[in-house]
Amino acid sequence: MGDLKKTPLYHEHLRLGARMVEFGGWEMPVQYESIIEEHKAVRTVAGLFDVSHMGEISIKGNDAVAFADYLVTNSVSTLKNGEICYTPMCNEKGGVVDDLLVYRISNSEVMLVVNASNIDKDYNWVLERAKDRDFSITLSNISNQTAQLAFQGPKAEEILKEISQVMLDEISFYHFTRGKVNGIDCIVSRTGYTGEDGFELYVSTEAAVPLWRKILEVGASYGVKPAGLGARDLLRFEACYMLYGNELTDEITPLEAGLKWAVKFEKEFYGRQALLEQREKGLEKRLRGLELLDKGIARHGYEIYADDKNIGWVSSGMLSPSTGKRLALAYVKKSYWKAGTEVFVKIRNKLVKAQVVKTPFYRGSVKSKA
Repeated sequence: MGDLKKTPLYHEHLRLGARMVEFGGWEMPVQYESIIEEHKAVRTVAGLFDVSHMGEISIKGNDAVAFADYLVTNSVSTLKNGEICYTPMCNEKGGVVDDLLVYRISNSEVMLVVNASNIDKDYNWVLERAKDRDFSITLSNISNQTAQLAFQGPKAEEILKEISQVMLDEISFYHFTRGKVNGIDCIVSRTGYTGEDGFELYVSTEAAVPLWRKILEVGASYGVKPAGLGARDLLRFEACYMLYGNELTDEITPLEAGLKWAVKFEKEFYGRQALLEQREKGLEKRLRGLELLDKGIARHGYEIYADDKNIGWVSSGMLSPSTGKRLALAYVKKSYWKAGTEVFVKIRNKLVKAQVVKTPFYRGSVKSKA
């Protein structure tokens, strides 16, 4: 793994005995002691994730908000300064280039937070879209200057309060502020990827280790654990949050993925025409939840059958510790996506009975947007 990129917390992960794996061009911790124990810590207390591999793109200038609005399907212009939105960013066919968070910092500054494996692709895409019109903006890829920690769990606020100079209880869901935590300058946002309440903290790369160590130190008596990619994937799956490369790709549209709520047709954005046409024509497939009724785990790419026909594929599937059920997210063809429909997942040449179910699979302590 010699050529892989490393976050500023790389040596902390080694010091804590993490098992390291390749992920999206990065060498990252998949687990420390146990994925299940890290999952449990996040669901019951809090867990600390290194998500410094995520990318950050800065947009500055008089047209920063207008450009971001053109770039993504959700509405940036209707956000207030200090608010965040989740949004797909689409290509001309309506496929998802990436799903990201947009931070509206001011009327002339916006920050995009993009997936680790898509940083270069996204930045090049943003540069190309900036040529479409005469936008008055300056673009910077600030990923290498920025570290990100995610502190997630029902007790995250209570624990972080001990070292925070920011009034955490004044930060509503999908809002952020600037301030100090343990004396370190941060952007603190009430966002996350686990289904639990918590915060994401953006700091300089030099500040990552002291902040990481301090949060683990104050959290130790509560049962806080460092958590790796294994727990993160399990937690996001139970909450039915999208994983780029699984639920979303350049060939899947936000409408097919059930993200219609994040597509604002009343404004103009890149890919709008293709999505309008798809909406008018009707969808041929949609993302749905499955519960396996027989033994087996449905893995990414497994085929789904009904009436002796291939009617879809699995995007993610796991045994859910929070529900005790064998669950999957899957793209299912029209006529088979209604809740309660019986389908079969092909696992090692055997058809395993499953049922279409409503999502999310699990609701944690995450708060509703104010």
